[in-house]
Amino acid sequence: MPDEIPHAQFKRRAFSTHHIQCPYPGCKCWLKNSSGLKLHQSSAHSHSFTHPGSQRTQHASVEEIEDEEAPRRTNNELWESKHGLIRDYHETLTGHICDENGNFVDPGTPPPPYTVKSPDDWTPDFMYTENQMSAGDIKKILYLWGITLAVHRDNPPFADYKDLYNTINATPLGDVAWESFSLKYNGDKPAGECPLWMEQSHEVWFRDPHTIVKNMLANPDFKGGIDYMPYREFQEKDEQRRYKDFMSGDWAWQQADQIAQDPQMHGAAFVPIIVGSDKTTVSVATAEKRNTDELGYCKFKKQLFHSSLSRIFANLKPGMTTPEVTRCGDRHYRRIIYGLGPYIADYEEQVVLACMVKDWCGRCLAFPSSLDEGGVSQSCEHTDALVDSIDFGILWDEYGIIGELVPFTNDFPRADIHELLAPDILHQLIKGTFKDHLVEWVGQYLELTHGKTRAKAILDDIDRRIASGPPFPGLRHFPQGRGFSQWTGDDSKALMKVYLPAIKGHIPDDMVRAFQALLEFCYIVRVNVVTDDTLPALNDALGCFHTYRTIFQTTGICFDISLPRQHSLIHYKLLIQMFGAPNGLCFKYNALSQMLLTNQRLDKVAAARVDFTTRGMLKGSFENPSYIDNNDGDPEVQPNPAHAGSNPFAIESDDFDDVEDQDELDIPSFPTLICLFLYDQIHVDNHHSSADVPLRDCPSYTGPIKIFHSAAATFITPSDPSGITGMHREHIRIVPLWRKGPARFDCAFVNTDNRHDGMLSMDVVRIFCFFSFTFTNSHTYPCALVQWFHRITEERDELTGMWMVAPSFNEDGSHDLSIIHIDSIMCSAHLLPIFGTQLIPHGLRFYDSLDLIPHGLRFYDSLDVYRGFYVNRFTDHHAFELAS
Repeated sequence: MPDEIPHAQFKRRAFSTHHIQCPYPGCKCWLKNSSGLKLHQSSAHSHSFTHPGSQRTQHASVEEIEDEEAPRRTNNELWESKHGLIRDYHETLTGHICDENGNFVDPGTPPPPYTVKSPDDWTPDFMYTENQMSAGDIKKILYLWGITLAVHRDNPPFADYKDLYNTINATPLGDVAWESFSLKYNGDKPAGECPLWMEQSHEVWFRDPHTIVKNMLANPDFKGGIDYMPYREFQEKDEQRRYKDFMSGDWAWQQADQIAQDPQMHGAAFVPIIVGSDKTTVSVATAEKRNTDELGYCKFKKQLFHSSLSRIFANLKPGMTTPEVTRCGDRHYRRIIYGLGPYIADYEEQVVLACMVKDWCGRCLAFPSSLDEGGVSQSCEHTDALVDSIDFGILWDEYGIIGELVPFTNDFPRADIHELLAPDILHQLIKGTFKDHLVEWVGQYLELTHGKTRAKAILDDIDRRIASGPPFPGLRHFPQGRGFSQWTGDDSKALMKVYLPAIKGHIPDDMVRAFQALLEFCYIVRVNVVTDDTLPALNDALGCFHTYRTIFQTTGICFDISLPRQHSLIHYKLLIQMFGAPNGLCFKYNALSQMLLTNQRLDKVAAARVDFTTRGMLKGSFENPSYIDNNDGDPEVQPNPAHAGSNPFAIESDDFDDVEDQDELDIPSFPTLICLFLYDQIHVDNHHSSADVPLRDCPSYTGPIKIFHSAAATFITPSDPSGITGMHREHIRIVPLWRKGPARFDCAFVNTDNRHDGMLSMDVVRIFCFFSFTFTNSHTYPCALVQWFHRITEERDELTGMWMVAPSFNEDGSHDLSIIHIDSIMCSAHLLPIFGTQLIPHGLRFYDSLDLIPHGLRFYDSLDVYRGFYVNRFTDHHAFELAS
């Protein structure tokens, strides 16, 4: 386990440029130190050395311009303030502010100041969190940095990665020391030789959750972002209930009702502790390998887990019954009441947490052979009554309860482990039901139906279909289809987004419908706000999934579909009502020791940055831009106030080419298109468009234009990568060469009819050029040259649930092109080919030809080769809502 982080001052080691290579081109000399380098340069190379500085490319985008006098609010709060919402707050647990002694004060009382620190009281601040470089990469970059500074008789800020780590370790801000305790078996032992596990002592390392939670509550970054009291939210127009943040669920309200029975709790703030864990290979006890066949040892290690959790959370227990005065991020003190909240874990861990037998459910008493028929809800009270009155053997066989085990929640007030088992979308839905069940069953069906040889050919074609999908911002490309030696959660999530069109035509329609129903369920569960209308849609999707998955039984693939992970889906409606919208929580796999040290260092760096910001030490170019997610794999762009406004779409201003002659574009219709565009822009208030007037009546423009190769769209879409504020930025690429390869022309949604919602309000276009020009009226127009796609039908495809579109052409066979203002572009759109039933020709490669004439098809040529496409509504949360 990691060593405890030292608090003592340490002596920084200076950087030493041992083994420095001469930077002169072609010179192979290596020098021992900077003096040797300087001597070598003066003797071997008579001219001076210059190192060109890196030029930082700035990009234009859009950011919200907020009034500095206004209170800080999240983007979601700004949106909600414009819509009719009603919040019913809990009447007694109100999170009232108090002084440091716990005495309530007037709500208008200003907060006490923080302890004043000097603005030049620096603790090192690093880029440790940006790329999370490995030790080897840190060493390399510091070494290269040192070489460039050596000629200037200067040193980099850190000698090597050890010096960097030691500096972070010595940072006092955000520090929570490591603690440990030991546990060992204390039950009855057999006569004679005891098993090794009964004699061993087990060491558990942890950081005090009580201190961690207090640090989180006091973090100024969370000012205005914490709900201190439960609430129920309704839409004013129709009084529909809205389930969003955790405190909007019924569980927090019910806990508050229990706490409020004690008058001493009135006015306090309820702070639930949401827990999650994920078993890693390094956390498995070595003794387990020698005792796996012993039932006693299996029970012991489960009880060891519960006893460890009970000890780890022990310091929080007093604050669960007696209010604890704690300072919060807004600098006010509040009387805090803690409580154990939902526990997010995979099914294998839920088995341990609920002290139950494998294949049973931790939330209800449904029998393993018929899980989806449901059963009465489990509770600790019911379990304790059974344990006290029924033989443990009967408990095991008829109730799925391991009577010898005691859950850790029994040691804490108001905690019931059966009630607290929370939804785990990654393991239950994505990796479990989708990948481990349905995807595997498809392979088994093909082999059972067609034999191994033909099944392999079909699976290879499915892989080629997956690989041929056009690029999309943030969407992983699968050059080898499903060919992974080891799947990760990210692999499974990415495959879900492109799998449906790839299997259509190769498997029975009901199998496709089963996949479509599961995807619908997954994306409904992950929406940011669940309403009373959403819950019936969730039940409908689940009902369809249960209906269509029976095809895997009737075809002989599996005889038992009473599976715990699939069974968990029936509890999601209740869990949303209890805990609010899940919105896609998951956990990563890392080596335990390194993971813990890294997390501690990240905490320290984050705390240092917050402290510096509070003291005004990061004003100007050192201050972080707004936290806007960019999952396109590109460097984050800096907002440019020049483009601020209501439209969240902006051309990137420094990435352009000047074109003096429009003929260089090799688009014969371009002068005509720009005339039609200008007419529509200048006569925007008229009731007729450029299509209604002769071309000669349209203004003309033959001057220079600026061509841009990308644009950034910024919009609200709360999700996993975007964080709680929900701001997301994606780049739309229009480039003649993409990453030293072929051209890339992305597709987008364009707003064309505000009278409708969803896809009926939009059209899909493929963008061939971003450009801007300044007309004689001195107005600059940012534009896009686009090809239109038309809807094949006026409703979604029944099997896939996706809209189908096709590229539009003129009567002479030329592309149906237009010039549009970028204000009408909403965001990227992802199109997947309609493959039909034919196999894609062999030869599909990530980089080479997949063009049907004559070499095959490239994935980036799909938009040119196919004539029909699905509008992929499963790329992300935003597309799911837009393309419904």
